[in-house]
Amino acid sequence: MSNHNSSIILLFFVLHSSCTFAFLNHKNNGFVASSSILSKGSVGEKTTRHHLDATQLWSQSSSLSSSLPTPIDGSGWPSKFPAKEHCSKCGLCETTFVSKVSDACAFLNDGMSKIDNYEKIVHGRQRKVDEMVWSDTKDTNGMADEGRFGVLHEPMRLARGVGIPNAQWTGCVTGIALSMLESGKVDAVVCIANSGEGWSTPEPILAKTADDVLRGRGVKPALAPSLKVLDQIKQDASIRKLLFCGVGCAVQAFRSIEEDLNLDEVYVLGTNCADNSPTPQAARDFIREGVKIDDTQETIQGYEFMQDFKVHVKTNDSYIKKPYFVLPGTIAEPSIAKSCLACFDYTNALADVVVGY
Repeated sequence: MSNHNSSIILLFFVLHSSCTFAFLNHKNNGFVASSSILSKGSVGEKTTRHHLDATQLWSQSSSLSSSLPTPIDGSGWPSKFPAKEHCSKCGLCETTFVSKVSDACAFLNDGMSKIDNYEKIVHGRQRKVDEMVWSDTKDTNGMADEGRFGVLHEPMRLARGVGIPNAQWTGCVTGIALSMLESGKVDAVVCIANSGEGWSTPEPILAKTADDVLRGRGVKPALAPSLKVLDQIKQDASIRKLLFCGVGCAVQAFRSIEEDLNLDEVYVLGTNCADNSPTPQAARDFIREGVKIDDTQETIQGYEFMQDFKVHVKTNDSYIKKPYFVLPGTIAEPSIAKSCLACFDYTNALADVVVGY
């Protein structure tokens, strides 16, 4: 067991209604959670739709083996992927689960309107759009809006505790993942680490130790193929209980194939998403050309668009802040993935618990 303390500072911790479970402490700095759902605007209202048989498109561009579907080579992104420029590179198509892409992808066919059906499957009911303000006899201030945020069990605010070193902010997500793994609640955690290529290059990992989980600290600003480890999970008989950490588009795809993994228990820990860069290079260009920070001189750990309308760039010893409304338009367009512009699931509607602001 490692000695890591979990914390969060005034992050909105939204809990869904379908599953209730407690996250164990790290040295008495713990969390108690249930389940959560969120959704930005009217789900699926403007999601870009590609009406096509994506499985057929995939089969035309890949040579089929006699037994298993052939994953699409990631180097062919986005042109070789079914959703083309709107592909969020969630990693599904880079596995044998590519055969499920027509139904799983958040940007094909019915797109994000599929959330409406999955809400009932995942959370036991759909959001109450006829009761736009949710409240009960508890002191909740009556401000949790299911029409906007989705099926809510309970919103929570957690105060600052002892943070996890080198986390992006306070280490809440990392702390939850550590607690669940070390307590035996799960056998493995799917999370995104930084690859050896630098701060902007995400690498999906199947974490089975505390040290593995700690590799997932911090925000990765480029599209991340979280689902690329699906085949590893399927083939690993030691994994019966899983925690999947991801953003909305990856969670939607994961929920669609969850039953095919034949696991005993599955938990989904979501984060509120934001505008990601399409590639690691685009993220680096944004820092260098947009924010005007030389990442060869500063040790960058990540950046985030914050509520104060500034970009907060985290270095090893400080945060550098710059208003994002003054950034040049020439850098804005190539810095944001088209899938993010078409997304209506900022709030991660199908996760069990969502941590974010």
